[in-house]
Amino acid sequence: QVQLVESGGGLVQPGGSLRLSCAASGSIFSFNAMGWYRQAPGKERELVAAIPISGSTNYANSVKGRFTISRDVARNTVYLQMNSLKAEDTAIYYCNAKKWDLEYWGKGTLVTVSS
Repeated sequence: QVQLVESGGGLVQPGGSLRLSCAASGSIFSFNAMGWYRQAPGKERELVAAIPISGSTNYANSVKGRFTISRDVARNTVYLQMNSLKAEDTAIYYCNAKKWDLEYWGKGTLVTVSS
């Protein structure tokens, strides 16, 4: 059974930075793609950033230039570096992994951007 465990969320002031981590229970190369989604209160879950096994990363327009997704194969971990955080970035952030027609989710980590 695939497990994805997020960490790194918390409270940060506007303009600050956080780095989220997603540790997978197996090799991240076993997935076609991994990504980060977020869900703000009263809103639908949305894609934030994705990194395929090959090819280019992609980002939501709202985070381009501020967020960076990366991976460490040796640690089976995917990261989301978030800079210049805004109040509207407040949400629960979920790690996602896709393997053909299967999809896996972590339990999420809360990011709160507030002064």
